[in-house]
Amino acid sequence: MKKNILKIAAVCAMSALMISALAGCGATKDKKDDTTASADKLVMATNAEFPPYEYHENDKIVGIDAEVAQAIADKLGMELEIDDMAFDSIIPAVQSGKASIGVAGMTVTEDRLVNVNFSDTYAHGKQVIIVKDGSPIASPDDLKGKKVGVQTSTTGDIYITDDYGDESVERYQKGADAIQALLQDKIDAVVIDSEPAKVFVSENEGLKTVETPYVEEDYAIALAKDNTELLDKINSVLAELKQDGTIDKIISKYITSK
Repeated sequence: MKKNILKIAAVCAMSALMISALAGCGATKDKKDDTTASADKLVMATNAEFPPYEYHENDKIVGIDAEVAQAIADKLGMELEIDDMAFDSIIPAVQSGKASIGVAGMTVTEDRLVNVNFSDTYAHGKQVIIVKDGSPIASPDDLKGKKVGVQTSTTGDIYITDDYGDESVERYQKGADAIQALLQDKIDAVVIDSEPAKVFVSENEGLKTVETPYVEEDYAIALAKDNTELLDKINSVLAELKQDGTIDKIISKYITSK
């Protein structure tokens, strides 16, 4: 009798272990699925260090891109989820399917088009040069031979590297880090988008932007190469949002003068 009870106990213990293992496998799968964009969720990869396009306000990410993405999600009947990450992680996140779209004041470039598709343009911008008061740098041509701070993998990084060589570039994960380096005389200038530049100059005494822009550009939304169905839907929605004035209204909320 005792032998039978021990046998039954052993079988129960084995069953419990099997159930526990199966439950563990299920939990792992669910966790993995949570990191991948789903059909009813629009996951936006961004770098929330780029005011007024995306930035943190308390515990929320706000800005032009956040509101444009929300307007798109509303039109598509999808839930918007914003995933903040390093700028140079955005395109890989879109490629892998972790994110549905990449929206971060992103300019269409030939290099980026190798890896992702882009929507129609939804906003315009320009790269400008920030220097300290009294700097001899007065135009883009004056950057030759200077050390220029940029945010890693942004178009500022691409342009300066192409024009002046890698030896002229100091890369930072955040635009604010490049500004601090400029204030500490570690670099001679910062090249960054005009709207964040306005914020940085207003918040840091002794800085100014050079009058001549470095380059003008257009912003668009990045999508995976194989996600042409979503691309077509987003382009259709963007056309509607431009036509009814929604995008202009969002931009004017954050940018009062151009």
